[in-house]
Amino acid sequence: MVKNITIFTTNTCAYCVMVKKYLTNKGIGYEEVNLDQNPERQAEAQRLSGALTVPVTVVTHQDDSQDVIVGFNLGRLAPAVS
Repeated sequence: MVKNITIFTTNTCAYCVMVKKYLTNKGIGYEEVNLDQNPERQAEAQRLSGALTVPVTVVTHQDDSQDVIVGFNLGRLAPAVS
């Protein structure tokens, strides 16, 4: 079961919009961290994902395990949030 979801985004990222729309359409809440507005959190996103790109979606489960999904990857996102 999902405890919370955090999505690291930027203003110009089309895939970020797709992830947010997918979750919204499923009725799943999330916290958005816009890296253009919060550049001090860039290192956190990179540490979690190992990537320099967005979106980085962090799904934290009730047992505090995490799924970290880079990009718009429904093959990983859908099972992580179900």
